[in-house]
This record gives sequence, structure tokens and C-alpha cells, in this order.
Amino acid sequence: MGTVILHSVVSVDGFIADDEGDVGPLHEWYFSGDVPILPGSGSGSGGAEGDEPFDHSGSGGGIRVSRASADYVRSTWDSIGAIVMGRNLFDQVNGWEGKPPAGDHVVVVSHRPKPDGWHPEASYHFVDDVTEAIATARALAGDGTVAVNAGDVGGQILAAGLVDEVAMDVVPVVFGSGRRYFGGIDGQHLLEDPHVVIQGERVLHLRFRVRR
Repeated sequence: MGTVILHSVVSVDGFIADDEGDVGPLHEWYFSGDVPILPGSGSGSGGAEGDEPFDHSGSGGGIRVSRASADYVRSTWDSIGAIVMGRNLFDQVNGWEGKPPAGDHVVVVSHRPKPDGWHPEASYHFVDDVTEAIATARALAGDGTVAVNAGDVGGQILAAGLVDEVAMDVVPVVFGSGRRYFGGIDGQHLLEDPHVVIQGERVLHLRFRVRR
């Protein structure tokens, strides 16, 4: 089965959004380069040109990253088979209107069911347990990566020992407060030395394997 990767763009002080869920300048690097990126180019129907990946605002826009970031971003998106997200993010972006920015499947961790009549054609699956969420996402993704959105649900999945790697796109901004990358996770969780370190423009791409 594919790797489970906890991922998000994050401020240098560890926040993925402000207290209201606004990402502010965190996604500016998606639009500050010269190389166009097409989300989901290797994953069938996942994403469309102009969709912003893991977008918390739902605003979209033409994505152009720096040359240094381009290959990493493309390979990351193209590897994704399924996304796991929490209900707060689903509600905030309305599930990307049934068109995930990468991959073909989405698993939403929620105690509430899918809204009645919401995009019945979309492969969105609602479960109320993080262990079930990862099992469902792995089955749907096959050999593809399971991308877990950071935040409270992502922190719970890491704490449950279900994450293989932590990926952070670190942006040079300090938020001071807001929604934390690891949510309200308790205790220490050791990671290996970073095996990916790529300096782009206005972003530093890092990836760590979780120590078992």
C-alpha cells in the first residue's frame, strides 16, 4: 500500500491558518513563480487547472511556482491517490465542490454524514474514526499516497501511529496564533532527519519519516 503523508503549508511558528481559518500569506508561493503546475496531472480526474492545492479559501487561481519547487510539487500531487481531511476544512471549502485538488478520492473524518444531495458523483467517504479513515483511504488509493491534511485530525492520525511521513512547506511568516499544524496533539513523537530539503522561493520544502 502507499505511504501515508501528513502534509500542509505552515508558518515558521507552526500554524496552518489563523484563528478564523484564513491562510493569509501561506499560499502566496503558489503564485509567485514562473513554472505552471497542473494539479492531478497524473491521477485522472483529481483537480483541474486553476485549482489551488489543499486550498483553505476555495478561491483557486493560476498556480505558478519557482523552478526549484516545481518538480517536487508535481511529483507530490501526482502520487496522491486519496486525501483525508477533517469536517471543518470540508465545510470551509465545501469539499472543493467534489473535485479534490489531487487524487480521485477523499475521506472526511466527521461525526456528521455527507450533506444530503451533495455531489453524489464524487468519491467522498464520511467516517467517524481516524483509524477507519486511514483504512478506507488506503483501500481507495491502492499504491498511491494517502495525503492527510494537517490540523486536529492530522494530529490525531499521527498520535495513533498511522502516519509514515510528515511533509511541511514552511513559509517565512510568523502567525503568533491560529490553527496548529499538529492540532492539539499530546506527547512527543520522534521523526527521522529530513530526507527532503528543497529551498524554493518563499518556501522551504521539508519531509521527515516518522520514527517507529
